[in-house]
Amino acid sequence: METNVPSAKIYFPEEDRKKILNKIDDVLKSGYLTLGKYGKELEQKFAKYTGTKYAIAVNSGTSALEISLIASGVKNNSVILPTNTFAATAFAVHHSRNKIIFADCDNDFNMNPDSLNENIGKDTKAVILVHIGGNISKNISEIKKICDDNKLILLEDAAHAHGSSLNDKKAGTFGLTSSFSFYPTKVMTSGEGGMILTDDEILYKKACQFRDQGKEGFFSNSIVEMGYNWRMSELHAILGIEQLKRLDSFISDRRRIAKIYDKRLKEIESVQSLEFPTKLNMKSNYYKYIAVLEKGIDRGKLKKDLKEKFGISLSGEVYDTPLHLQHIFKKEYKTKEGDFPNAEDLCSRQICLPDFATMTNEQADYVIDSLKEVLK
Repeated sequence: METNVPSAKIYFPEEDRKKILNKIDDVLKSGYLTLGKYGKELEQKFAKYTGTKYAIAVNSGTSALEISLIASGVKNNSVILPTNTFAATAFAVHHSRNKIIFADCDNDFNMNPDSLNENIGKDTKAVILVHIGGNISKNISEIKKICDDNKLILLEDAAHAHGSSLNDKKAGTFGLTSSFSFYPTKVMTSGEGGMILTDDEILYKKACQFRDQGKEGFFSNSIVEMGYNWRMSELHAILGIEQLKRLDSFISDRRRIAKIYDKRLKEIESVQSLEFPTKLNMKSNYYKYIAVLEKGIDRGKLKKDLKEKFGISLSGEVYDTPLHLQHIFKKEYKTKEGDFPNAEDLCSRQICLPDFATMTNEQADYVIDSLKEVLK
């Protein structure tokens, strides 16, 4: 058995690599390197997979978030987002000329509805719900009601959640728009890239214009919006198409590993796995397998020992430092320690165990056995 277990691993089978190379050759011969047939194919197939009307391929998940805000008409307002998310969520709010408002998280690492309610201001126009680790919030119905009652636009940051579902409804279909990332660490990748989903035709048309320098159409020089270059290239779309074909298989393999972790972590009192309410029928893609350490355990030493003694790399947390404690946001928004206690506690005690498509059951057992040894 391979005892060197990476935190994550990209997988392109040989069969797919051959298809990709043939399609890249086709693109190079055609001269259509962006906004061509492969980008359109990826959009159509991703929309069909998720059950939405429209999909817009862009060059990153960050771009997808920013375009979603602008196309939704959110400008010079405040936008609420969880403090325990990646900085890109907040950057999209800032760069779209809006004010960032943080909210605390619940014990499932997703936004706490009470904290959301408490932070709604007179100028609040939107809420960005982040599906942390690929897990759709157990409180999503309550969060949607809060948004409806306060006339707030609900946007989804589904960068982690390709293929996750709640009661058979796919991640990315709960809000006005949703944003996905195809960065190399994600469950499926296009190298660099992202996707916007929506059922709103007007918003779809605006998003298409914003991603292509604000032009009325691809072959037009009439500028109708203050756009930017947020296009996805054909080369990236080709990677995404082949990965999308494998997505359900990738998720199935991740769930197989997660079941082993769920069972075996019961052997370790000082580490708790996340538990999802069975009545909700939440099916995670396990982009991250999150576990929480007992208070007092030195996470840095634990990760160091796992790596040096057993060859096991733990992936980055989600996230080790909440945004309100990051230097740039403390400086800009005067946030401080103690503002969001649940996020501060959970961010300091979580670990993410290796989980990827080509991981074996033996490797998963080895991870747990090694974790038990380190915690002794």
